[in-house]
Amino acid sequence: MNKVKVEEAIGMVLAHDLTKIVPGEFKGAAYKKGHVIKQEDVGALKNMGKNHINIIEIQDGTVHENDAAIRIAKAIAGRGLTFTVPAEGKVELKAKHRGVVKINVEALNQINDIEELVVATMHTNTLVEVGQSVAATRIIPLVINEDKILQVEAVGAAYQNSLIQVVELKPVEIGLVIVGTEVFEGRIKDGFASVMKEKIKHYGCSLLEIEYCPDDVHVIEKSINKMIARGAKVVLACGGMSVDADDLTPQAIKNLAEDVVSYGVPLLPGNMLMLAFKGNAAIMGIPGAAIFLKSTSLDVILPRILSGEKLTRRDLVAYCHGGLCWGCKCCTYPMCPFGK
Repeated sequence: MNKVKVEEAIGMVLAHDLTKIVPGEFKGAAYKKGHVIKQEDVGALKNMGKNHINIIEIQDGTVHENDAAIRIAKAIAGRGLTFTVPAEGKVELKAKHRGVVKINVEALNQINDIEELVVATMHTNTLVEVGQSVAATRIIPLVINEDKILQVEAVGAAYQNSLIQVVELKPVEIGLVIVGTEVFEGRIKDGFASVMKEKIKHYGCSLLEIEYCPDDVHVIEKSINKMIARGAKVVLACGGMSVDADDLTPQAIKNLAEDVVSYGVPLLPGNMLMLAFKGNAAIMGIPGAAIFLKSTSLDVILPRILSGEKLTRRDLVAYCHGGLCWGCKCCTYPMCPFGK
C-alpha cells in the first residue's frame, strides 16, 4: 500500500470510502470507493484532513476491507438476519423481523480474538424490531491476510453459520389472573388489567380471559389451572407477590406447578417475579412494579418465553450481571437488558 499526495492523485480511483466528520452534525462517507478524484476534490479532501490517499494493490492471499466484511457477515449470520452493503468498510446485520436476538457468545469471542478484525453485537436475548441493527463487522486495516478470514469462516462453519440469529415471537393466548381481596371486593380499582392488556397486545399475543381472585390459595390455583385447561400458553398472575402475610400467589403457583424455576430474579425493577411451568404452559407471578414502570423484569423474560425458550434457573441467574435498572425511559447504556 502506497500513499500519494492528493494534488498528485487526480484521475486516480479511490480504493476505499473516505470518512468525513462534522462534530454534532455528520459522520459518513464523503467519497465512496470507486470515486475518481477530480481537481475540485482536492480542497475538500484537505479540509477533511486527507492530504494523502492510499493506493492499494490487492495481492494474492489478501482481501479488501469491503469483501472481508461481507465474508465475515456471511459466516456469522443465521436465520432472521439480513446485511447491508459495505459502507466505510463496515457491514451491518439487521433483523428481518421482530424477535429475540440469540448470540453464541463463546463463538463471538473466538472470532474477536483473531487480530485485525471486529464483530460487535447487541446483548444476547434482547428484543429487537424489524430493521434494527443487531451487529456490525469490519476489519481494522484496509486489507487483511485471507488466512484470518478463513479462520472466521471456520468458526462460523463449526457453529452452522448461526452465531447470531433473531428468533420470532410466537403469538399465543395469555390468561390473566389478578389477585387481591381488596380488588376482588371492589374496595380499590384494579391497576393491572389495563397495563397487562397493553403488554399482551405489544408482544403480539391475545388475551384469553381475566379472572379476579381474593387472597385465597385454592381460588388462585383453580383460576390458573382453568386458564391452562382453556389453552393459555402463558398465565400472568398479578399481585400478591410480596412477603406480606396476605400475599399468597407464590404459594398457589408452587402448589400447582410441575417446575418452579425461581421465585425472585436478579433484575430490578421487578425482582419479586416468579417463573414456573405446568406442562408447556408458563406461569409468571408479576409483582406490583409492573403497574408503575414502563419496563420491568416481565419485559426481559416474557419475550424469551414467547420465542419458544423454556428458561432454567441458570438463565435467570445470568441476569445478575447487568440486571440493575430503575425502569427509566431514556436509558443510554447499550447493554441494558430492558432495552431503550
